[in-house]
Amino acid sequence: MKALVTGAAGFIASHLVSALLDRGAEVTGIDCFTDYYPRSIKEANVKVNAGRHGFHFIHGSIQHADLPALLEGKTHVFHLAAQAGVRKSWGRDFRIYTEHNVDASQRLLEACAGRPLERVVYASSSSVYGDHASIPMREDALPRPVSPYGVTKLAAEQLCYLYWVNHRVPTASVRYFTVYGPRQRPDMAFHRFITASLRDGPIELYGDGEQTRDFTFVSDAVNATIAAAERSVPGRAYNVGGGSRVSMNQVLEILSRIAGKPLSVVRHAEQKGDMRDTYADTTLARTELGFVPSVSLEQGLEMEYRWLSSSSRA
Repeated sequence: MKALVTGAAGFIASHLVSALLDRGAEVTGIDCFTDYYPRSIKEANVKVNAGRHGFHFIHGSIQHADLPALLEGKTHVFHLAAQAGVRKSWGRDFRIYTEHNVDASQRLLEACAGRPLERVVYASSSSVYGDHASIPMREDALPRPVSPYGVTKLAAEQLCYLYWVNHRVPTASVRYFTVYGPRQRPDMAFHRFITASLRDGPIELYGDGEQTRDFTFVSDAVNATIAAAERSVPGRAYNVGGGSRVSMNQVLEILSRIAGKPLSVVRHAEQKGDMRDTYADTTLARTELGFVPSVSLEQGLEMEYRWLSSSSRA
């Protein structure tokens, strides 16, 4: 495999690069270091793979890169570059999301047209479903995102589909359900909760805590992504979930056990765009990709807790 990984300095993509290199792939990574969270964190993610045989990193954006040169000789593309975050996607910042999530995706797909690629895997999100899909969520549910972020992820997913239908670009989308683990973005809930616990500070929780999520450990998400590159049916989207529906209040109970102390929780009103519940039906991924999550929520939380407690990030 000779792969291009976009967003290679990000949380999930940096783990994906490591896994691909472990399998003997040649990997070119590109990232433009958007300012959504501190650049130093992304630079640390790149350093994890820097110097490894077969890895080449390019600092730049998809919008301005020489894509024909980047794609020359590649067998696979993993498109994980995106502007992340539901809560910041409103108002004036929406144009940042359309630029990085929609425009960049279209430019990449256009450059892929006519090339002998084996697969282009797009990292989509459970945010495309919104609040009206039946639980557990199936890929054939009508998507009705409730955040601007979710709208842009769905738009890029649809671009992948139309480039398959019209240009035979062999795309497949993986819809991640709340991925967590070491190197998780600092704005994400588990990172914030664990950091607050380690500092004996208050944990800020939005909503009543009964909202539920299907949490997916990062190694499971990566394994599903690689499986999609190897065995997916072009044009399809696949749910990638951790296999259990857990409320935020239950998460806090688990974290309290891991920390060995009670947690101080400050509750705030729910935020616009936050989905009430997510839970993936992963039958399609299991059947066609052989995907079965292997890391339980308690195991994964303990690994992220150890990572944060042993690093300067906490």
